[in-house]
Amino acid sequence: MGVSFVFTIEAENEKEGEKYLTIAEEEVRRIENVISSWKTNSETAMINNSAGKNAVSVSKELFGLIERSIRISKLTDGHFDISFASIDKIWYFDKPIEKIPDSVSVQKSVSKINYKNIILNKEKQSVFLKEKGMKIGFGAIGKGFAAEAVKRKLQKLGVKSGLINASGDLICWGKNPKSEKWQVAIANPNDKNNALGWFPLNNSSVVTSGNYENYVEFNGKKYTHIINPKTGWPVFGVQSVTIFCPNAELADALATSVFVMGVEEGLKLIDKLKNIECLILDSQGEIFTSKNLKLQEKIK
Repeated sequence: MGVSFVFTIEAENEKEGEKYLTIAEEEVRRIENVISSWKTNSETAMINNSAGKNAVSVSKELFGLIERSIRISKLTDGHFDISFASIDKIWYFDKPIEKIPDSVSVQKSVSKINYKNIILNKEKQSVFLKEKGMKIGFGAIGKGFAAEAVKRKLQKLGVKSGLINASGDLICWGKNPKSEKWQVAIANPNDKNNALGWFPLNNSSVVTSGNYENYVEFNGKKYTHIINPKTGWPVFGVQSVTIFCPNAELADALATSVFVMGVEEGLKLIDKLKNIECLILDSQGEIFTSKNLKLQEKIK
């Protein structure tokens, strides 16, 4: 998956716990073989390799993920788009940059991003990318998708409680055996020793999307790795977005979407959605929250 997964589970004894942890790891590897665009024999790679040529029949699991992704694209007016993988790589965030890409190159880089060109055939359970060179990828939803799959698997096996940390995407169920409640701290990128707040999790998930770990600076300006799929330019004005949602897959997708949409438009969207809340830290360090979000001090 390209990221770390940490599993915390309740078990009767160490042997049983080890068994469940192995099953959790195997489930993530199975998901990786479905959604990875780097593995040449994955279903996702086959879809991308057939772009502009022919439709590809896929598993019910992947078809459902793509179908839900398109629904989220419609919900966010294209600010979330799995065809973002079609972008031409003109930004680099793992090394210093000598100059900013020109406007023409930036505009051209996103020319093949358009979720409306992902054609689904429900009867044949097939996926077709209309334009040659189009690609789909699950970088903004895959961790949440995998975390949900692991949770379902462990629950079916009778695991009463647990917490999955998919590189910052957190999902839990049941009661914390030590403190009754699962709690998460919302990181403050400007002060790592003091959290923005604490949030109790109860059969729910929390996902944060931020610009404070992967970015480059040029002439004193920070350019984040989070790029607007509509414009091709890195997003400015926001440091981090945290989404609280019963479903980790949806939370994963919305965190990126709201980051791209910005404070005003992002909060307007979240306030329309049931049982979903949001915390945004803008570039000036000001905190904005959706109307029903309640943070608290850490429970001792």
